[in-house]
Amino acid sequence: MTQHHLPSTVDNPTTPRQLVFGFVLHGVGAGWGDWRHPNAVVDASVNFGFYKEQAQVAEKARFDFLFVADSVHITERSSPHYLNRFEPLTILSALAGATSHIGLVATVTASYSEPFTVARQFASLDHISGGRAGWNVVTSWLDGSARNYSRKEHYDHDVRYRLAQEHLDVVQGLWDSWEDDALVRDKATGQFLDPAKLHRLDHQGEFFSVEGPLNISRSRQGQPVIFQAGASEDGKRFAAQRADAIFFHADTLEEAQAYYRDVKARVAAEGRDPAKVFLLPGIRPIVGRTAEEAERKYQELAALVPIENAIAALARPFNDHDFSQYPLDAPFPDLGELGRNSQQSASDKIKQHAKAHGLTLREVALWHARPKRTFVGTAEQVADEIQRWFEQGGADGFNFFEALPNTSLKDFAELVVPVLQARGIYRKEYTAPTFRGNLGLPVPANRYTVARAKSGTVTGKVAERLPEAVAA
Repeated sequence: MTQHHLPSTVDNPTTPRQLVFGFVLHGVGAGWGDWRHPNAVVDASVNFGFYKEQAQVAEKARFDFLFVADSVHITERSSPHYLNRFEPLTILSALAGATSHIGLVATVTASYSEPFTVARQFASLDHISGGRAGWNVVTSWLDGSARNYSRKEHYDHDVRYRLAQEHLDVVQGLWDSWEDDALVRDKATGQFLDPAKLHRLDHQGEFFSVEGPLNISRSRQGQPVIFQAGASEDGKRFAAQRADAIFFHADTLEEAQAYYRDVKARVAAEGRDPAKVFLLPGIRPIVGRTAEEAERKYQELAALVPIENAIAALARPFNDHDFSQYPLDAPFPDLGELGRNSQQSASDKIKQHAKAHGLTLREVALWHARPKRTFVGTAEQVADEIQRWFEQGGADGFNFFEALPNTSLKDFAELVVPVLQARGIYRKEYTAPTFRGNLGLPVPANRYTVARAKSGTVTGKVAERLPEAVAA
């Protein structure tokens, strides 16, 4: 679907390229043993005060957005954070009132959510926050999700992405239900709206039938920012077509560069500007005031991942497969196609790594679950590595996972952020009141206003803000 855009007041081609940073609100931690660390808040995943403090630290450090991951199925083997946590839109709506500039990105599955509800929820968050909402569009990969939503079988991988494409089409169509000047609100005449500028969607597709219109108007940023995590072929294609920002995983700069080149080329092939699509690998920095302190912190974190927890973490991309049935010190088992219909890219990578290096199950589990050393060191060393990835075609910024509970973000904000700011690659102040504005992304023009402009029926301020090619 072609998106038309209004000129952005912050989209200045002479502005130096700046890092984009997101912070992942992950409660008691991403692992299975993080909650046991002395500094951990054991109920952090359902502790609003904890999240509020983290959000305000990230905003003070001028992070671009807060991010909440999600899934809709658990078992007793799930990680502590996934077992007991807030629903993303709920916690971000609460945090909207405790922050003023930072973006608010929620994960919501297209596989098991109705487009009308999703459109309404994100439009509400966008209004509540003054134009700071973002949607991480995912296709649920745990097959137990189906059983929580009255389905006997989980969607196949290719079907999930067809459904996600249509779901996003519908949601973005509903977000355009109201043209920007549709609400007249004239007390003297009694006219509340211009009915000619309120539009039904009347969508009929393979998966959804939605009439519309949406019962909430567009926000000051037009539409929420779209995020995606594309790693499989289907995922990368979808992300290149539709996302404003893309999450990905890379253990080395070389891996990041390969993904970056591939996806940026796909974005360009879709007729989109690669500079306006941000590629953000996840990182878990460990910062010390000395190299020795950083190493001590790294060892603390590694100690939180005993082999039992590593096996539990390994099971996740394989749809919570039970690895306890295999000998730990035997070669990594032949799993065949297992993982292909769950977290395909991650499971394929694990199998390929095990085969290429001839690893045992124990070695693979610990390699997968324990932290990598890429962003471990003093503030200068961590800043050097961030700058290297940023300037050598590996990233447009990073999605920050806290490594050591309740300390890593504060250390990074206090020690690394000033170094990056001094080097001129990270902002010192927010430049706009909206999420799109701070990313330098233009406001999407309302599709119905664009159509009326082409017919020559749009006048006034709205016409002045439309692209010249459309307004002409």
